[in-house]
Order: sequence, then structure tokens, then C-alpha cells
Amino acid sequence: MQPPPKAILRILLVFAVLLVILGLPSSNCAGAQSQSFPHGTVRLAAENSGVQAAHNFTLALHFSLEDGWHTYWVNPGDSGEPLRVAWTLPPGITAGPMEWPAPEKLGTPSVVDYGYVREVTLLVPMHAAANLPVEHQLTLSANVRVLVCKDVCIPGKTQITLTLPVTAQVPARDPAERALFTSARARLPHAPPAGWELTAREEKDSFVLSAQVGKRIEQAYFYPAEESQIKNAAQQPIVPAATGFALRLQKSDQLAKPVVRLRGVLLLAGDRAYQVDAVVSSSGKGT
Repeated sequence: MQPPPKAILRILLVFAVLLVILGLPSSNCAGAQSQSFPHGTVRLAAENSGVQAAHNFTLALHFSLEDGWHTYWVNPGDSGEPLRVAWTLPPGITAGPMEWPAPEKLGTPSVVDYGYVREVTLLVPMHAAANLPVEHQLTLSANVRVLVCKDVCIPGKTQITLTLPVTAQVPARDPAERALFTSARARLPHAPPAGWELTAREEKDSFVLSAQVGKRIEQAYFYPAEESQIKNAAQQPIVPAATGFALRLQKSDQLAKPVVRLRGVLLLAGDRAYQVDAVVSSSGKGT
């Protein structure tokens, strides 16, 4: 006996649902790829479903760490090593500098490190050349080196790849990755707002980072982007002012050359993190 038409439709519907569950191709051609390293994983994801010639696009490296383990910022602080990524890219694709979220202060009162616990996402801007052939498949590969620490430190390395198509039209954003990229951008240090003035002055044993931000600031912390400029474990005493503050940063005992620019991340209490790039002056006229 042949099944009635409605029964056939139900069978076809169930079959279609099973195909989806078992994994039809997603909007991101090869999907986000993931690899393991000691006490963690790293996932490579693309914001869009493809790449358009002569346009920029963004990738994300999302690191997940086991409880209690941490890894390091671009300046690891008193110990550790930063995350390192070397790209193997097809002709016509170039990678820009990785974008690092604001770090956390880790370690002990006498040894201070800068890094991340639980998870961190590094955004990587990419550019596609104008001569990429449409419908060509691009394989992007990242060689990742990571040091993870808890009671001990363990180095790890892995290679991770992602394949994306070249599209004639602007590729759609991958809805599965929207939250990842939104969250990652929210954690990036912001450029100082218009009207802010950040200056740096060198004194005998310290640098003084001053800020005019239009309001009184009672608490601030500076994360130096370069190693061996300031003493990481030292206190950063602040002098509030009506429209800003002055933050004293003790010089590192390892300081080996003059500091021309003070670069890093400034974290204000109850506010977001901001990029700092201030010329260091010995006369109090840093710009």
C-alpha cells in the first residue's frame, strides 16, 4: 500500500531535518576550525561567509583555556611569553597587525604579568588583492605558539586552517560568528575621544602620564605595551585633578634605552580601556 501524500511529506520533512542536523555546509564555507594545545583550544573563524577581491575582511583566533590556566598579552609582564601567530596565506592575501583586547593583571604582588584567563579573542584584519579570481577557494593557515601557565608553564603549538570562497558580491556576515566578533570588538582598547590630551614626562626614576579628559579621575591603571619600561609590580600612584589625573610610573630596573614614546593601554575605573601613545618629554611638554 502506498502511503498517503501527507505521510510522504512528513517523511521528506524528517529527512531534511536529519540532513541539517548531520551537517550540511554552513554559510562559512568550511566552518570555523578548532585545534587543541595543552590545557586549551584555539578556533579560527571568519566574520563573513567569503572574501571579495579588493576588500578587507576580518578573522578571529579564539582561545579557550581550562580553569585556572592563563596565557599572555603582547607584553607578558615580568614572566611568560606572548601569543605568537605566523600566517601562511595564498597569493593576494595579506594580514595586518593583530588586535589585542585589554589584558588583565596577573601574578603576585612581587611578580606581575599581563594576560588572559578563561578565553581571549584576537582579531586579525586581512586584505584581499583586486586580482583574486571569483569562486576561487582560499586556504588560510595560522601557526600558533602559546604559553599557558598555572602552577607550571607549558608551551604549546598547533596549526589551524580555514577555507573561504572568493565572491563576486559583498559576502554576507556569518550569523553563527556575529556574537564572537561583537564581543571581541567590545574588549578592544578604544582610541582616546576627541578633546582628550595625553602627555608623558620623564623624571629621574619615573614617568608621569597625565591626562585631560574633561572630568575628575580617581583610579587608573596603565598597561605598558613594551617590556622593561616600567616596573610592573610597583604601585601606580595617582593624583586626581578637576579634569583628569596624573599617574606616576616607576622606571624598570631593566630599562636599557631612552623611552621616546609611552605606548600601552589605559584602564579607567568604571570606564573602558583606551589606547595610549604619548611622546615622552623631559620638560613637561609631551604631546
